Amino acid sequence: MKAKVIVMPKRSILDPQGVAVRDAMRHHGLPGAQSARVGKMIELEVDGATEAQLHEIARDLLSNPVVEDYELVVEK
Repeated sequence: MKAKVIVMPKRSILDPQGVAVRDAMRHHGLPGAQSARVGKMIELEVDGATEAQLHEIARDLLSNPVVEDYELVVEK
């Protein structure tokens, strides 16, 4: 089974990397850049795992639930 875990900062959390990307875009000639958010994407390939187990791994190991949200995309 293949899965992707997309981890992003919560909307209510300041994203300093996103702010830096937005400002750099403006500096490089895109004054209309409104926002940018920086996260991470983890690709997993596992055998014998359930979707519930993958959610547990994503929540407890790959993301920090205090400041991040995750999305699990399973490719069957």
